[in-house]
Amino acid sequence: QVQLVESGGGLVQPGGTLRLSCEASGRTPSNAYMGWFRQAPGKEREFVAAISWNGQYTGHRDYLEGRVTVSRDVAKNTVRLQMTSMRPEDTSVYVCAGSSILGATAASQFGIWGQGTQVTVSS
Repeated sequence: QVQLVESGGGLVQPGGTLRLSCEASGRTPSNAYMGWFRQAPGKEREFVAAISWNGQYTGHRDYLEGRVTVSRDVAKNTVRLQMTSMRPEDTSVYVCAGSSILGATAASQFGIWGQGTQVTVSS
């Protein structure tokens, strides 16, 4: 089974750019839909962005329009998330996830999860 490992979390300055990577071990199915979620303390896990493994379809949370970019590197079996203009309210655990449902946004539609990486936005 595919396992997902996130990297790139840590402290980000307000106004800075977050860059996260998610490496999949094993062969990623061609129909995989790879997503990023985040969960702040006391809040529900929320969808951030996702990309189909063939790169032809991407999705993101509406209010993150213009700030978030999701990409994938097939050769490295890696999905990346970039988020600009980081704010303190972006502080969360960011988690990579995999689904077989194109366009999925609900956590229940993703069956494979990474461990998550803490991102703290603070000066």
